[in-house]
Amino acid sequence: MRVVVIGGGNVGTHMASDLAKGGHEVVLLERERAVATRLRAKEELAGVEVRVADGCELSRLTEAQLERADVVAAVTGDDGPNLVASLLAKQEFGVPRVIARVNHPKNQWLFNETWGVDVSVSTPHLLTALVEEAVSVGTLVRLLQFEGGKAHLEEVTLAPTSPAAGTSLADLVLPRTCSVVAVIRDERVIVPRGDTVLDAGDEVLVLVTAEDDDALHKVFIGD
Repeated sequence: MRVVVIGGGNVGTHMASDLAKGGHEVVLLERERAVATRLRAKEELAGVEVRVADGCELSRLTEAQLERADVVAAVTGDDGPNLVASLLAKQEFGVPRVIARVNHPKNQWLFNETWGVDVSVSTPHLLTALVEEAVSVGTLVRLLQFEGGKAHLEEVTLAPTSPAAGTSLADLVLPRTCSVVAVIRDERVIVPRGDTVLDAGDEVLVLVTAEDDDALHKVFIGD
C-alpha cells in the first residue's frame, strides 16, 4: 500500500515510521526544508521517502505522485492546511481514502466529504470518548466517525437491565445498516457470530449509520 503523510510533526513522523515498518510504501511531505533535512537523518525513517512539499500546493502534490496513493493522511498541526490537502487529494488526484487530523474541536463539522475527508480524527473528541467508555454503563459512546460522519463506531457496556443481555446476536432486531464488530468480555475479544449470547457487562462495538442511532439505543439500552 502506498501512503502519503502530509505533515512532518510528531504525529506525521510516528505514523510514517510505523507504516514503513509494516511494509508499506510511505512518502512524508514536510514544507520546511530544514525540518525535512532533519527527518531524513532519522534512523526510524530510513524506509520513508521524505520530500520538501507544501500539502496545499497542487504542483508539489503532483510531483509526489498523489494519484498513485492508496491513502493520504493530512496530519499537520493546522486545520486549514489539512482541509485543503484533503480536498486536493480527493478531487484532483482521486485518492480512495483520505484521513485528516482535527486540531481544534470546533472545526470538527468541517471535516466531511465536502472537503474530501473520509475519516476525521479529533484527539480531544477521541479522548473524551475513551473517558466516557471507561466509566459509562448503559450509554452509547461514539468512538470514531467515518465517511464524513455518515457512519460511526460506537461502544456500549451492557447494563443488567439491557434488553440485549441474555440474547443472541441472531435474535437482536438490529437495523440493516448496523453491524456488531466485536464483543469484549473479561478482557477477551470475542469475534461476534449469530449464536453469540450477550451478557451484562459486555462491551459491544457497533458500526452504525447516523440515522440509526435511536434504533440502536432501543436495542441495547431500551426505551
